[in-house]
Parts: sequence; structure tokens; C-alpha cells
Amino acid sequence: MNKQNVLTLIDAEIERLQRARQILSGNNGFRSRTIMGARRKRRPMSAEAKRRISMAQKKRWAVRKRR
Repeated sequence: MNKQNVLTLIDAEIERLQRARQILSGNNGFRSRTIMGARRKRRPMSAEAKRRISMAQKKRWAVRKRR
């Protein structure tokens, strides 16, 4: 590779990194859902559901302990 080819590759890499930075900083004219935090909210779990999950896990642990 000659000097001009190396410089061309470096310029291309700089351009690619600048575009990536622009996207991550939010200055690209559109909003990314994941960057802007548009995730689905978690549904609250009832106390009864938590109790059932806890009991099922304790049952699994008891089976493993008996082995």
C-alpha cells in the first residue's frame, strides 16, 4: 500500500466514526427508540403472583436438595 491509499482508508474510517458519534449523540435528525428510552413498561406483579413464583422455586430447590 502506498501513502495515498493509507490516507484514503484513514479518512474513510474517520467519516464512519463521525457518523456513529452523530447517531449516538442524537444529532442525526431522527430519534432512535432505544436511545430515547421508548421501552415497554413492566406490568406490576401482584403479591399473589410473587408468592406462587416463590413457592414454585422453593419446591424446585427442595427436589434438588433431596437428590
